[in-house]
Amino acid sequence: MKWDPARYVQFGDYRNRPFFDLVGRIRAGKPRLVVDLGCGPGNLTATLAERWPKAEVIGLDSSVEMLRHATADTVLPNLTFSLGGIAEWVPSSGTDVVVTNAALQWVPGHVGLLKKWLDALEPGAWFALQVPGNFNAPSHTLMRELAESADWADRLSGILRHNDAVGEPDEYLEVMLDAGCEADAWETTYYQVLQGENAVLEWVRGTGLRPVLAALPPTEALEFEAEYSALLDKAYPITGHGTVLPFRRIFAVAHKPA
Repeated sequence: MKWDPARYVQFGDYRNRPFFDLVGRIRAGKPRLVVDLGCGPGNLTATLAERWPKAEVIGLDSSVEMLRHATADTVLPNLTFSLGGIAEWVPSSGTDVVVTNAALQWVPGHVGLLKKWLDALEPGAWFALQVPGNFNAPSHTLMRELAESADWADRLSGILRHNDAVGEPDEYLEVMLDAGCEADAWETTYYQVLQGENAVLEWVRGTGLRPVLAALPPTEALEFEAEYSALLDKAYPITGHGTVLPFRRIFAVAHKPA
């Protein structure tokens, strides 16, 4: 399932804002090693390298396409990128800050992994996560209903995860507190005003719709998109200001006492 870096950064301002809201809660002074799990095209990872110029900053991602884009733009001497899966990652000695932004929803069982990561981190370390919390929004429920309909179920059954994709804020908070951390969890719904025709479809093409498109041959993918787009047009009508897309995000930050 390939990622398209250009499509992903198409709505850069909206996709970037939760990242900065998240890392603004990290109060690490002089970290040695900073890791960005699921770094994507690397533009946000670079801001971590700029914030902590004396730290070694590593961006980890499983997408060759994303890392090709990230490494092509790398100019900071303390920033490197590595190919690998989040589920297989373990903190190495000296890992003082871990950030994962809009990535854990792709990792089944990540709540259990969070427990292990927090246990493995050294005292004084920070762990900050952000995941989308919109799996019950029309953009996702309509997609699932269409994929499970009689016309598409034989090709798309089981493709879309939803019930267990992410935890709720209190679930992440409890895991962090149980690990002996100082913790903060919250949620925010951003009301994003998108411009242009089929704006919500363009948004989900870069993320949530990817598993469906990857499972279908090109002709059928276009057919699914057309049916899905008609449903989105009714759920998210264009106004005189654009198309309003409410987007709920879930945040949690943990700090292990020194």
